[in-house]
Amino acid sequence: MTFEELMDYAISHDCSDVHITQGTHLAVRQYGELHILDELPTMEEAREMIYAILSTDEIARVEAGNDVDVGCVIDNNIKIRANVYHQRNNLACSIRLLMSEIPEFEALGLPEVLKDIATENNGIILVTGPTGSGKTTTLSAIVDYINKNVPKHVITIEDPIEYTYPHNRCMIHQRQVGYDTPTFASALHSALREDPDIILVGEMRDFETIAAAITAAETGHLVLSTLHTQSAAQTITRIIDGAPTDMKTTIRTQFAGSIKAVISQQLLPTVNGDGRVLATELMIGTNAIKNLILEDKIHLIPGAIQSARSTGMHTLNDKLIELTSFGLISKKTAIDACYDRQELEKLLGVTGAF
Repeated sequence: MTFEELMDYAISHDCSDVHITQGTHLAVRQYGELHILDELPTMEEAREMIYAILSTDEIARVEAGNDVDVGCVIDNNIKIRANVYHQRNNLACSIRLLMSEIPEFEALGLPEVLKDIATENNGIILVTGPTGSGKTTTLSAIVDYINKNVPKHVITIEDPIEYTYPHNRCMIHQRQVGYDTPTFASALHSALREDPDIILVGEMRDFETIAAAITAAETGHLVLSTLHTQSAAQTITRIIDGAPTDMKTTIRTQFAGSIKAVISQQLLPTVNGDGRVLATELMIGTNAIKNLILEDKIHLIPGAIQSARSTGMHTLNDKLIELTSFGLISKKTAIDACYDRQELEKLLGVTGAF
């Protein structure tokens, strides 16, 4: 099997990821489940598959022992994101297949209220969830909506660049970490001198980046970013706990003042097994939410979200119940996905069933 044949297979079978590893079988992920293929390429064939997506410079970096992140378009006009790494002294590569076009809000199933939040002049919008939950696609849909509706200067800082945006109503500059800028944090500091209205940070990986993002939000910019957290409350805890002890109070105050929304999401398998559906939790930075953050009462946030559904907020359990009632996901899938199992089992009437 050639690299082109492997990618054709992945595309035709609606796979989200492809794994190539020297010395072992090829593998794909379809609707969230990993499948080991019968194909066992030789060491050289696997190397050639991996090198097919790398430039000469990137090959040199790999052969020097470095991991390499790549974003590119392959021959069949499919965009991919890949990470090439070493394991047991052999090469391996994980490839994520991206949508060829940025989907609309409605196609993704995103809350409509996000459209209003996306046109705010300042603050922070965070998209959170586990790896493979579609965070980058959601961020891209938000940027695409902004691009079509308001005249703004947008700077993106990504590793790697996954979706590219044509200039529409916005002027958009995209910077790739490792090529256009050394780090997320340094690019954020530079961005403040580049007259942006909106700054997208692909991922807030460390406290330096988080602090710079909050500063950017405080100085009149709208900041969009992602974190690997599973709920709004967990996101707030992660940001504050990541600060040095002597800065926790300051970060808590700054974050409470700048947060606009946290959307936490998962992609769950459908009942009929032919796809996945988005399950979300949405917290909006209302005065009540800001006060809970300031008072360090994070454990009360799920209840505050439930009591303010009229604002457009909803908990993950709210969404799981909705998806279950529409017959899109099974009750078992809903319960496996939730973080408040006892409550959801009660609401679904299946206590002890799983």
